Amino acid sequence: MGARKLQIAVSGKSGCGNTTVSRMVAEHLGLTFINYTFRSLAEEKGMTLTDVLNRAGEDDWWDREVDRRQIALARASGGCVLGSRLAIWMLAEADLKVYLRALPRTRAQRIARREGGSLEDIAAFTQERDRKDRERYLRIYNIDNDDYSFADLIIDTDHIPVEEISHAIIEAANKRL
Repeated sequence: MGARKLQIAVSGKSGCGNTTVSRMVAEHLGLTFINYTFRSLAEEKGMTLTDVLNRAGEDDWWDREVDRRQIALARASGGCVLGSRLAIWMLAEADLKVYLRALPRTRAQRIARREGGSLEDIAAFTQERDRKDRERYLRIYNIDNDDYSFADLIIDTDHIPVEEISHAIIEAANKRL
């Protein structure tokens, strides 16, 4: 199997480094980077992320649409790195499934650096979002996103530079070729 056919799924909660790491790995391996999220859908619809999250709490269409689109993009890509909260569950045929995790405080600090705002407010928002996400994933798909034990590679990202995380994924991917 050539690198162009490789499918890598990278999951983790907000602030774990999914997007940054997935983009770096895709660039290094010459694969398509796919990161279609609620943010993407919000931009398309001219809505705020908060509005989309609120609607997703009331209507499963939002989750199903994001997941449908990202999986369709992945399957049509000819080789990709799919970075999303549910990538390792939804892209069942992925050659490599990676789960990134970090402590809640680390995640909140990263989000605050990226988006600005009060660390306390972001930590509270992130904790609530994690709770709501888990409830929705269980209800819609019967997926417990706190059980990622089946992932091929689990990386604690708290104290590891993104370059090292990316390198570990690239090494694991090269062993799949």
